[in-house]
Amino acid sequence: MTDDENSFSEERSNQIKHLIKDFERKFTEKTSNPDSFASLHEIEQMWGKLRADTDKIYSDMIQDMLGKIDESELVCKKNEYKEKGITLHVQRRVKKEIVTLHGKLSFSRVILRPFGSESKKLLLDTEGIKSVAPLDCYLGIDRIPFKMSVDMILECAYWAQNQCSFEAAQTAVKKIHGIDINDDTIRLATDYIGRMIFENDCRKASTAWEKFNTAQLRFPYDRKGILYIEMDGAALNTRHKNGDGSTWRENKLGIVFSSDNIYHWTGKDGKPCRMLQKREYISYIGESCEFKKHLLACALRNGYGRYRDTVILSDGASWIAHIAEEMYPDAQHILDFFHLAENVHDFARAKYGTDESEYKSWAKEICDKLENGRWEEVLAALNPDETYPNTVNLYHYIESNREHINYPEYKTKGYFIGSGAIESGNKVVLQKRLKLAGMRWNPKTAQYIITLVSKEASKKWNEDVVDFVLSSYNQLF
Repeated sequence: MTDDENSFSEERSNQIKHLIKDFERKFTEKTSNPDSFASLHEIEQMWGKLRADTDKIYSDMIQDMLGKIDESELVCKKNEYKEKGITLHVQRRVKKEIVTLHGKLSFSRVILRPFGSESKKLLLDTEGIKSVAPLDCYLGIDRIPFKMSVDMILECAYWAQNQCSFEAAQTAVKKIHGIDINDDTIRLATDYIGRMIFENDCRKASTAWEKFNTAQLRFPYDRKGILYIEMDGAALNTRHKNGDGSTWRENKLGIVFSSDNIYHWTGKDGKPCRMLQKREYISYIGESCEFKKHLLACALRNGYGRYRDTVILSDGASWIAHIAEEMYPDAQHILDFFHLAENVHDFARAKYGTDESEYKSWAKEICDKLENGRWEEVLAALNPDETYPNTVNLYHYIESNREHINYPEYKTKGYFIGSGAIESGNKVVLQKRLKLAGMRWNPKTAQYIITLVSKEASKKWNEDVVDFVLSSYNQLF
């Protein structure tokens, strides 16, 4: 280290010591006199200013250090391109600005330009770039978009899926980090991260599907307990019409959890209570033929084929029944009792009108019989041809699900008979972020952001998003 560098380092050290001494002096002054004693709020304000002032010194120091890096060895990187037939020459130093979690960094570095039209074309065709910045390459920022560090891009994506809009995410980032990134850049950054994660999920789904189709999966059933798989579909509005002229698309949501993930306790009133502590969501905007692959990968991750019992809970939709039959022949498929009861009450209201004294008692009697396994009695009392507008044909609905409504047996085995987890999941994953008033989505953006929402709701943000993105960049650089 040269004398100038030593002097420069000492100057910064003295600046920080001065700030700390000044803080200590003010703190002592404001806590010495009982008549003008500083509140915690005032101390917090002083503390915040100290952090801001020291951060500025550290930021300036890092910028200076980056700008003083000896790039002579790094510039030798041009030899790699020479082997590819690309001749580069040092043109000049160009300023670079990048946004990090701790603020903006600005520094100058050497730029290498192709020499001659042939090298220029070859560099563009083979690398997709017009120039080379060796320092950027070694810092791992030469191919990062949006002039942000990877950590900052991840932070933007986190708040975009967490908040109700990209504008709200912009406000959150500014409040937390003191950095103003416009909402459109946050949207693009979220698309970028969301696409990476969704494509990785697609690879996992394809691998699981290939193993399923080539009989490579092994099911030892060596774990006691119950694995629950629930599915549901819910529509969201997009900006693009499909072949039928509709802008609505169905998001298919899956949730997988096990009896090991449920915490049980007794409430103050003596009644048993339970709470689901861990679950994994997967979301797919599109057809069930692709959704089922993602669901299979999710089920395998959570122990499908190892738990001795597997239960599929659904609302009776035909696409769910087809997946259950094809993919999980060993599972007990249960029709959600509460969805069944809802259809019974809708049918009763259509049958008896608004007279609660009639339709409520009739619906209660039907529901009691169904819950106690007396579905044959119910079918015998119903007319197969009795239908009402906007209401299911109750006879055919029960008859088509007769193999999935043996509720006394399910209760004896300790199975849930209601799909409350998937219903609440639709609110957490879809409605809270993608179905607020006036929202219409680009289908790809919707898929990317709902993938990220699903990861956070599954408490897998660090594992499936942060770790994957950082490892991907580490492999590149």
